[in-house]
Amino acid sequence: MAKKKKSGAGEFILGATLGAVAGGIAGVLTAPKSGKQTREDLKREGKKVAKKVNKKVNAEKKKLTKEGKKIAAKGKKFVGRAERDIKKAAKNAKSKAKKTAKARK
Repeated sequence: MAKKKKSGAGEFILGATLGAVAGGIAGVLTAPKSGKQTREDLKREGKKVAKKVNKKVNAEKKKLTKEGKKIAAKGKKFVGRAERDIKKAAKNAKSKAKKTAKARK
C-alpha cells in the first residue's frame, strides 16, 4: 500500500510546541525561585506558548482553507464539463436512436 506524502507542517508545529514547553519548564524549574514565583513563571510561559501555537495553527488553517477553496473550484469546473459532455452524449445518442428507428420503418 502506498504511503501518502505529508507536508510536515503538523509535525513541525507539534515539535515546536513540545520544544517550547520543555524549554520553558526546564528554565523555570532550574531557576532558584520560590514556589509562588515558579508557578507565576509557568503560567506566563504557558500563555506565551499557547499564543505562539494559536498563531501557527491559525496560519495553517488559513493556508488549508485557501487550498481547499482552490480544489473545490477545480472540482466544480470538472463537474460542469462532465455535465456538458454527458448532455451532449445523451443528445447524440437520442438523435442516433431516432435515425435508427426511422431507418427500420
